[in-house]
Amino acid sequence: SMAAAGAGEVAQALSRPLSCLQEPDCGRAARLQALEAIRAEVQERPLSGAVVQEVFGAQLVRPLARCLAGDAAERCRELALQLLCHGLSHGDRPGEALPVLLPALAQRLCPPQGFEPSEELRLGLVQLLSLLLRRCGASVAPYLTDVIRVLQATLLDHYAEVRRESCRCAVACAQAMPEHFHMQSESLIKPLMQTISHQHYRVRVDVIQATGAVIQFGNGKSVDDVLSHLAQRLFDEIPKVRHAVTTVIGEWLLHLRDRYSYFHKLIPLLLGSFTDEIPENMKLAWTYWEKIGSQWEKENEEDLKDKMDFSVSPSHYPKGVTRPGLGCRELVSRNLSKILPGLCHDITDWVESTRIKASQLLYTLLLHAEDHITQHMELLLRTLYQACLDEESDVVKNCVKAAELIGTFVSPKVSLRLITSAFGKTPKPSCIMVLTAVIRGSPKEILQPHLTDLGNTLSQAGVCQRSEEVFYMEQLLCCVQALIDVCQEDCKEISLQLMKVLVTIMAIPCSQHLKEKVEETMSSLAEVQQLDSFLYLYKEHIIQLMEWVSVSCDCWTCYSPEILQLDVIATHSGPVIGEALNNFILILKTCLQPNKDPQMRLKLFTVLSQLLQKASETVNSQGLFPSYLETVIKDILAPNLQWHAGRTAAAIRTTAVSCLWALIHCEMLSPKEILKVKDGLMPQIIATMDEDSKIARLMACRIVGVFLKVCGRQFDEDKFTNTYTEVLKRLDDASCDVRLAAAHTLTNWFKCLKDSDVKSAMESHIEFLYQELLIHLDDPDQNIQNAVLEVLKEGSVLYPELLVREIEGVVHKHRMPVYCNQLLHHIQSAKGSA
Repeated sequence: SMAAAGAGEVAQALSRPLSCLQEPDCGRAARLQALEAIRAEVQERPLSGAVVQEVFGAQLVRPLARCLAGDAAERCRELALQLLCHGLSHGDRPGEALPVLLPALAQRLCPPQGFEPSEELRLGLVQLLSLLLRRCGASVAPYLTDVIRVLQATLLDHYAEVRRESCRCAVACAQAMPEHFHMQSESLIKPLMQTISHQHYRVRVDVIQATGAVIQFGNGKSVDDVLSHLAQRLFDEIPKVRHAVTTVIGEWLLHLRDRYSYFHKLIPLLLGSFTDEIPENMKLAWTYWEKIGSQWEKENEEDLKDKMDFSVSPSHYPKGVTRPGLGCRELVSRNLSKILPGLCHDITDWVESTRIKASQLLYTLLLHAEDHITQHMELLLRTLYQACLDEESDVVKNCVKAAELIGTFVSPKVSLRLITSAFGKTPKPSCIMVLTAVIRGSPKEILQPHLTDLGNTLSQAGVCQRSEEVFYMEQLLCCVQALIDVCQEDCKEISLQLMKVLVTIMAIPCSQHLKEKVEETMSSLAEVQQLDSFLYLYKEHIIQLMEWVSVSCDCWTCYSPEILQLDVIATHSGPVIGEALNNFILILKTCLQPNKDPQMRLKLFTVLSQLLQKASETVNSQGLFPSYLETVIKDILAPNLQWHAGRTAAAIRTTAVSCLWALIHCEMLSPKEILKVKDGLMPQIIATMDEDSKIARLMACRIVGVFLKVCGRQFDEDKFTNTYTEVLKRLDDASCDVRLAAAHTLTNWFKCLKDSDVKSAMESHIEFLYQELLIHLDDPDQNIQNAVLEVLKEGSVLYPELLVREIEGVVHKHRMPVYCNQLLHHIQSAKGSA
């Protein structure tokens, strides 16, 4: 035949170089020359495949393989390799070379005998193995053990390109002889996993693709050995690596022989890519998932018949989200009980990226599972309570989104009962966070029957007074806001309970920003009830709020939260407090008894005194306060003006005196009322002029002044005497304001005495007072001099001659006689006009 003739000719030409190669003492240069000559004959002329095969099989394979396996010269091995590749690529029956070549490859690439030192040659040798696998297919089966041995070594080669080629080789091997391969595929898993986290991302991609093929055509049981490694690669920062993982998982879910038994392990990995930041990767995952879902639907048509015919879309579905197909939903629902425990464990893992990924996946799973979530509620809630306290905000955000789906798909009968029973144990801020999310995810009409229970739960002291921690209170506030946003006008039925919660939050001693937010929430609660402002909520509820807050007022201490709540109700309600005086005064009367905790009394007095500063806009907004005055003065103020040792007691007396002054100053305490109470109060007020507190002394001086004005004319000798001796001491006060007030009060004292029956009995006192006042007339402070001048002008009417004698006795001692002269002048002109 032609082929035989052509082959004969070539064989002739090859005989010399071949015999040269086989001589034992053939040197490197001669060997090289021989190989070059062979190349010239075989490679550089156009020979048919049949001729190449003939020459190759008969003459060249053995000597070239020998050279490849044992020649000491790298260039010789390189030429031998080139020639072998040429022969295998162009010959007709490459399989005939397998018995010679595979042992040679194993000898050069497998420890312990051989190790090819040249990186490039190692790469060439693995490429030769790939070529054999591609060209020879199943006929490599008898040598599979050798192939696997080679790959176990080369997959761990130091040279990245050798590893990559070995991965491609493994794929070729798996595809070439699947039925044989699956007996030995497991031997490749270990080296593949050892190289899956290689520093070059291209190596990682190739390893992942190889792993896909090795398991697809090999033993599916190896899935378990590689899953954790593949899951780790979903965190790879190189998008192509993540893309490769998604492809492998998608292919397995579609084509793996025993895929049904691996669904629960593989689904989480595929769905994990739904949140990949690269749109292409995300789309890839969705495309696979839709195919997997519809394939599963077809395979399980009988089983799904009813669901396909009767499945109704949920009426309330998250906005802007496409509902996954039936197959996808079923796949998740049926595998949820196997997926959730591991996932919940990952959400609380110590590695942040794991927690974020797991929290994203939780949302995706719940979106698919819909009402199948119900039977997993306890595990889910436990996990969410813990995860919502995560310091990583992404974890919290994803968990809150997941919790909203509970509101969407699970009956509130179940979810609310479980969550509120957790409150009973310990209401963590995260329990409230989860409740808020469930409320936000729920349809209004489904929550309506549960509102009263919710309102009662939130307003229990154990929940809303649980903690003064700001974070806890913020969550509680968000929960109330969520109820208002979702339930709108239905909140009317729990308006009182919500007000209790809001008052409690406002009452904790915390940041201003929270108080502003509470007020906004109150305003929105008013708005959904068509009320113009939150003051109308107080109007609606103030009596019930007062009753609620005062249940235990007989046992309050300064630490009772109710005091701060009462403060909010009384001061934040503006004019509305004027409609609840009965309750308010009763609480004050109970709690301001002198035997009660002094710190607490001080707090309450401070509230009262604030209100009295603006009485007409607060307690007296309805004009009803005067009818309580007697109680306020006799039962509340008077007992607290009594002297007791201690700083707090002094502060209480100061506040009580301020309250009394506020009542007088705004003229709520009319002259008629003053007459009723003056006997009870006068001794204490006089005593208060000697307090350490400047404010107390100032108020007391002013009050004495008013008492004199109103009823001083009826004073007897003792009262006149007691009063002036104490007021006079105040002219030596350290505070200028107090001295001025004292002077003003003495003016009133003189006015009263002018028309009194006891004027003559008081002469010696008046003489003493003249003498003392003249000393103060020379005070270094001009304001005091002017004030004392006015007092003396008023007093001069009583005994003018006596005063003139006193002035003449001291005028020469004064630094500034001008005031004495003015006073003399005043007395003269008064006398003249009389």
